[in-house]
Amino acid sequence: MKLFLMRHGEASFDAITDRQRPLTPLGVSQTQQMASHLASQIEQLDLVFVSPYLRAQQSWEACQPLLPKSASVHCLDELVPEASPAQAHDLLLAHMEVAGAETGLVVAHMPLLGYLVSELVPGAHPPLFATSAMAEIELTPERRLVRLQGPQDLALVV
Repeated sequence: MKLFLMRHGEASFDAITDRQRPLTPLGVSQTQQMASHLASQIEQLDLVFVSPYLRAQQSWEACQPLLPKSASVHCLDELVPEASPAQAHDLLLAHMEVAGAETGLVVAHMPLLGYLVSELVPGAHPPLFATSAMAEIELTPERRLVRLQGPQDLALVV
């Protein structure tokens, strides 16, 4: 089983609340770049989990057309920036297990994503995610962080 953790794209600060911050054009572009890269790495995407915040929802909307069709998309309040990493961990793995999912994508925020890596991979320190960055977590046979890369890393590979 694999779980991909993606931070939302770059967001504007021009909003009444943090929850309503929209993506910038650069945020949309970098998110699509990462989605295209992910699509080249996977054949299926069983489940998607998205924060209810606008910038995460817009990130998923930018990714969706570029990725394999997902069987199910869940908007979860447990994926907001200040959410409990332990609770998010348990909820995500329960959804994956019940669905018999082999691949999942989480679109959420810092600091939650960094702490979620620590919850998912024993002994891992919480990494920093740049905007649009994506971590690949191998859940079986052993839990491990396979890679963490952002749009700037892809530019180096080309």
